[in-house]
Amino acid sequence: MDTELRLPLPAPRRVLAVGAWLKNAACRVDGTQVLLSPVHGDLDDPAACTALEDSVQRLLALGPVDAVAHDLHPDFHSTRLAQALAARLGVPALAVQHHHAHIAVVQAEQGITGALVGLALDGVGLGTDGLPWGGELLWVRGAQWRRLGHLQPLALPGGDAAAREPWRLAAAVLHALGRGPDIPARLGTAVGEGAARMVAAMLARHLNCPESTSAGRWFDAAAGLLGLSVRQAAEAEAAIALERLAAQTMATQPALVETLAHIPLTEVLPDGTLSLLPLLECVSALGDAGQTGEAAALFHVQLADAMAGWAWQAARDHGAAQVALGGGCFFNRAMSTRLQLALDAMRLPVLRPQLVSCGDAGLALGQAWAAALRLAEEEGGGEDARDAPCAAAAASSNDNPDHRQPPTETSPCA
Repeated sequence: MDTELRLPLPAPRRVLAVGAWLKNAACRVDGTQVLLSPVHGDLDDPAACTALEDSVQRLLALGPVDAVAHDLHPDFHSTRLAQALAARLGVPALAVQHHHAHIAVVQAEQGITGALVGLALDGVGLGTDGLPWGGELLWVRGAQWRRLGHLQPLALPGGDAAAREPWRLAAAVLHALGRGPDIPARLGTAVGEGAARMVAAMLARHLNCPESTSAGRWFDAAAGLLGLSVRQAAEAEAAIALERLAAQTMATQPALVETLAHIPLTEVLPDGTLSLLPLLECVSALGDAGQTGEAAALFHVQLADAMAGWAWQAARDHGAAQVALGGGCFFNRAMSTRLQLALDAMRLPVLRPQLVSCGDAGLALGQAWAAALRLAEEEGGGEDARDAPCAAAAASSNDNPDHRQPPTETSPCA
C-alpha cells in the first residue's frame, strides 16, 4: 500500500523517483501530493527489483510525469530502470546525487526556499567526482547545491569488504596514524596474523584501498579499534554497538561528557575537510587502557561538537540561516542529540525529516523534489515557486575539488 503525504509547497513539475540501492522505495510527486511506495528492500535481491518495477508501473498509471529521477550511480538496477522508462515516456531521466537528495527531503517536507547548510551522513553514495561519499557538508538553495566540505577520507582495504569487517577500518586508521607496523600485533589475534599482515601490506602499497568520506566507516573504525565488532553479521551492527556503549557510559557518568568535550580533538582543514585522525588516536589509546566506554563516549561527543561547529561556520560564511540533517547516521540518538544541543546553543535552527525516513528509505522524495526544481529551472518556469534561480542538481566536480591531504599533525591523547 502506498503512503500519501502532503507538502507545504507544490512541486513545480511532476516527477517519478526510483530511490536508492539500499532500502529502496519509489516516489511520485505531483503538486503537493506525494505517493511513497512501500520499502522494497535492497536491490541486490531480485525480488526487490521486481517489487520496484511493480511500484513504478502502479505510480505511472496515476497519470503522466515530466521526468524520472534516479541516483548518479550508472550500474544500479534503479538507474537502468529509470532511463528505460524515461526513454519510453519521452521525458528526461535526471540523475540526483545521493547526499543532495537527503537534504532535498527536508526542503520538500518543510517548504524551505532559502539557503540551507546540510549535513548528510551515511554509509555510502556516489559523488559527482566518481568517488564514494558519505560525510558531506553541503550548501543547498532551491536546485542549486555545492559541496563545502567532507569528512577526512579513510582507506577501505579490500573495498566493499571493509564495510563488512570493521577490523579492516581499524587497520586503516592505524596505518594513517603511522602505525602500520602495529597492525599484525594489534589485530592478528582477532582475525588471524596472516589476514592482518595482508591488510597491512595492502595499505602500505595502496593496493585495492579506495578512499571514502563515509561517516559510517568512521563509526566502524572506532568500533573496530575498541574490539566491539570484527565482522558484521548485519548492517550497522558495529555502529549500533558503539552507540550503545557510549549511551550507557554517558547515562551513568553524566559529568564525564563535558570533560570529554573540553579539548577538541578534531580540525577543519583549509579545504573544508574535517579531520578525525586525532580523535581516533585518542579513542585507540583509551581502548588500549581498558576505558572502552569512555572511548565510545568520546567519539560521539567530539564528533557531534565538531560537526556543529563545522555547520555553524559554513552557515555563517555562506548566508544560510538553517541546517538540515539527512542520512542514516542520524538514527544514532547519542550523536544526534548531542549535535542538536550544540546547534541549539549556537542558535542555528535544525531541520530534519519528519514525514519520511532520514535514511535511504526516504531518499526518493528528495530525488523527486530536486529533479522537479532542476527541470523547472532549466525550462525557465520555476522561479516563482522557488525564491532564487537554481543550477543543475548534480554539481561539477571541477567546482567541488575533492582534496584528500591528511593532516600533518595529530594531537596526543593523555
